[in-house]
Amino acid sequence: MMFRREYDQLALRGMRFDCIIGLFENERATPQPVELEVVMHFDIRRAAHGGHIAHTIDYGRVLGELRFILVAARFLLLESAAEAIAAWLLMPPSLDVPRPQVEEVEVRLSKPLALAGRAVPEVTIRRKRSDFPANMEVKTFGFVDVVFESPECGVYRERISPRTILPTHVHRHIDEMELALGDGLLLQGTAVAAGVAHEWPRNHPHRWENPTDVEQSFLCVDRPKFIHTDEVAVSVPVADLARTQPEVFFEAP
Repeated sequence: MMFRREYDQLALRGMRFDCIIGLFENERATPQPVELEVVMHFDIRRAAHGGHIAHTIDYGRVLGELRFILVAARFLLLESAAEAIAAWLLMPPSLDVPRPQVEEVEVRLSKPLALAGRAVPEVTIRRKRSDFPANMEVKTFGFVDVVFESPECGVYRERISPRTILPTHVHRHIDEMELALGDGLLLQGTAVAAGVAHEWPRNHPHRWENPTDVEQSFLCVDRPKFIHTDEVAVSVPVADLARTQPEVFFEAP
């Protein structure tokens, strides 16, 4: 008889974020609370014996990543939000953010105030790594991993190769929000810490650079999903590139 080893579990429960999610006009105009619970299945033995954070899931970081996705994407449906979260948690680790590969995940997402207390709509999904085939695009600056796309938004991990620049560009029809994942990136010519996000309105020039010897990554949400012809290179001196108001998503240790 074949024995199938069950994976270990790490859960994050009790997450509650204010974000725009829903189909109706009032839901599109005003953030509402969303409650989230995730259970990640992976092998914890290396972390248990080695005591190193890179061998397990940094739940403070994951908390920030999930909040960023929900806040930035402005999903129309709970179903879309749950699918995007599952896809992100099951992504292969990047070189700048080592962590174990999550093999299975459960996501539970609800809107407690959507029906004015008469009932609580809730979506629960279970996904495996094999449910999300790799979808990677090769770029001049490195690679883009397509995490999730729906008509209203797209979620992407952009990986910049060592000693490489993602040139200054604007979007004419896309609003974009980007979260630094690695600690070695330059944004608008100056260092940006992991966990710091910036929102780029349409026609706002922005530029990333990886001056290190290790691939560096950031998480990007586009509204609507990415349009290839909408990324327009522009010539702006680096010293003239302005940042928008930053928002910190990673919890302080």
